[in-house]
Amino acid sequence: MSTAELGPLAITCRSGNEPIRTNGETVARLGEFWTWACSDLANNTMRGILAEYLVATALGAAAGTRTEWDTVDIRTPENWRVEVKSSAYLQSWAQAKLSEISFSIAPASGWDAQTGIASPEILRRSDVYVFCLLHHQDKQTLDPLDLDQWTFYVLPTPVLDERCRTQRTIRLSSLERLSPLKTNFTGLPKAVATCAEGTR
Repeated sequence: MSTAELGPLAITCRSGNEPIRTNGETVARLGEFWTWACSDLANNTMRGILAEYLVATALGAAAGTRTEWDTVDIRTPENWRVEVKSSAYLQSWAQAKLSEISFSIAPASGWDAQTGIASPEILRRSDVYVFCLLHHQDKQTLDPLDLDQWTFYVLPTPVLDERCRTQRTIRLSSLERLSPLKTNFTGLPKAVATCAEGTR
């Protein structure tokens, strides 16, 4: 088999109505799988993907499908590279207390989804970080789809490179000392533009 035949798959958007089949017989629908696998939006994995989608939607960058393991989470129409991180006080599981808020900011090696080749350089490749905090603290009314329950902190990546060089995580209190732009969902485009334009 040639390397050309092992290139990246062309991923297209699905409707959810696609059949899951065996011997030509439909046993379920893709939408049923999505419901089964993705309904818990409070767990760390799904909350993180939801946060990426929310930021991409705010920035007009949610067309097509998400690219897993790209070097940055979002590429905007303006060619801004955006890294998205999320955290929350509430988790799906039983808790003895609210979770402490921290975000990953670790520099990393890059991996090109088109070529399958990793870069040996360890660095932060985005222009901007968006830290998404699901700030709601009442478990009975938690709803990650309610954008009023989220707060967003936007920071130029060079600030992290200068002040947190090799640091791997950052607590909310430390993040706030870096003077990020704090905003709600509707203010995200302006906040990201302000931070991204300052890096060019």
